[in-house]
Amino acid sequence: MTTVLLLLILISIWIGFYALAKQQGRILLRLDQIEESAKVAGTGPENPSDQTEPDGLPLRTHFPAFKFPDLTGRTVALEDFRGKRVLLIHWNFECGFCESIARELGHLDTSLQERNVELVLLTYGDSGSNQEQVAEHGLNCPVLLINDEDSPAPFVNQGTPVAYLLDEQGQVAGPFASGADRVVALAQHCATGEFGTLELGKHQIQRRRLPGERPLSASRIEREGLKVGTRAPAFRLPDLQGRLVSLEEYRGRQVLLVFSDPHCRPCDELAPHLVRLHRNHSNNGLALILVGRGDREENRRKAEQHGFQFPIVLQEKWKLSKEYGIFETPVAFLIREDGVIAKEVAVGTDAILALARNGVGQSEEGSHERVA
Repeated sequence: MTTVLLLLILISIWIGFYALAKQQGRILLRLDQIEESAKVAGTGPENPSDQTEPDGLPLRTHFPAFKFPDLTGRTVALEDFRGKRVLLIHWNFECGFCESIARELGHLDTSLQERNVELVLLTYGDSGSNQEQVAEHGLNCPVLLINDEDSPAPFVNQGTPVAYLLDEQGQVAGPFASGADRVVALAQHCATGEFGTLELGKHQIQRRRLPGERPLSASRIEREGLKVGTRAPAFRLPDLQGRLVSLEEYRGRQVLLVFSDPHCRPCDELAPHLVRLHRNHSNNGLALILVGRGDREENRRKAEQHGFQFPIVLQEKWKLSKEYGIFETPVAFLIREDGVIAKEVAVGTDAILALARNGVGQSEEGSHERVA
């Protein structure tokens, strides 16, 4: 009897140890999983030797070769700059952010030349309008004309301004700079010869501001779009035929006001939906007006390409966009019959079509085709 009792006690102790060990194993396994997840999420201990590659093309990648005409019609190739560093900027003088830094880049150009850095702008538009802008902003650098079809691959689906620093062999030599502040910061570093930190990708470049200059975040200019309940800014702008179109003409109707750009790929994706929206719902009390930018002929070609049958008016640079408080495309505002903004600004195709559904009295649930 005693032997049996001891045996039962030993078995109980063994089972207890087994359960404890099994539970401990689960805990250790879970801790391992948590630690691994933390490493993946970037919340674990940092390794000082780790180097994060900048956005865009990796360092030491050869930038794709190209040949484009300059403002005199002469063909210029990337190969022509071999032996010099190149600050290559994706540019558009019709872009408000480009315009805001153009003069500053012009001032830096002499210092860049002294450091054997060639400032090169790849820009849209025709030769005449670009020559006027170059003269106005005091730029004395190569300006090459591109279009949507032949834009270098690293700049496809990128906005303006964005920039790469290339070394003497045409390889990426610095962090990808996106946006006005970072493009100027990159130019300032190049102008002072601070290439080493840029090549290592360890230097977080910051733009050195002029005395009294405020960052964009401190600007009082509205950049997130006018708020619901705000009276929509009035406008009277020429359409593609030169006829003046005003917002006041549409008082008593809801208006879907869409801001677009002939060089904007997401705008091209939105275009067929706008065509169907106008065809199916123009008699439902919803008027559609598209605000374009840039050259009239470019906008006319886009209108013909997509079959637009609704009014297309042309703003000068970003003037009307500034009044509506947003500098992106495509974006849209739904304006009530009394001229007041009805909903928050819609940015991108999905949001714009959801806004249109609201305008025609449909549920915001459903596919694009239900609206279009």
